[in-house]
Amino acid sequence: MPPPAARPPWYRILYVQVLIGVALGIAIGYLFPGQGRALQPLGDGFIKLVKMIIAPIIFCTVTHGIAGMSDLRKLGRIGGKALLYFEVVSTLALVIGLVVVNTLRPGVGFQGSYDATAVEKTHDYLQQAHSLSTVKFLLNIIPATFFDAFARGDLLQVLLVAILSAFAIAAMGERGQPILRAVD
Repeated sequence: MPPPAARPPWYRILYVQVLIGVALGIAIGYLFPGQGRALQPLGDGFIKLVKMIIAPIIFCTVTHGIAGMSDLRKLGRIGGKALLYFEVVSTLALVIGLVVVNTLRPGVGFQGSYDATAVEKTHDYLQQAHSLSTVKFLLNIIPATFFDAFARGDLLQVLLVAILSAFAIAAMGERGQPILRAVD
């Protein structure tokens, strides 16, 4: 019997490193606000890097998950369970959010300035959302090209491309295994 794998030290665990970074960022911003503002490009760069990797991660995860299933008929049952789980957890998160907002009332009494152009942009987005019909929404899920979904970062389009790619790889049978290993 092989010995159990050694656990990495606590400071080498990714989520611990992220929490330490957040705590350091809060401390620097609170104690040294000038230096905190000077470090903003680091935070902006980190957010851009995270956004950059989201679409490929979603594509690879969904493609490998679907194409790697030995029986695609099981996909319907698993998909149904995943959808139910998503709905239950989302509803629970909404309830928690509503309770917190209605009891703690964050932002009440805040006397800050706001960017009028940001408010106008939000208004423009709301107008676009109201004018979007179901047919336009569904057609918008289909990207112009395979790579267009990744270039624009539209995650619904990336999801559609991933699902179609997964079914194509699964339909290839044994010939699709090298592609599946590359996606993995």
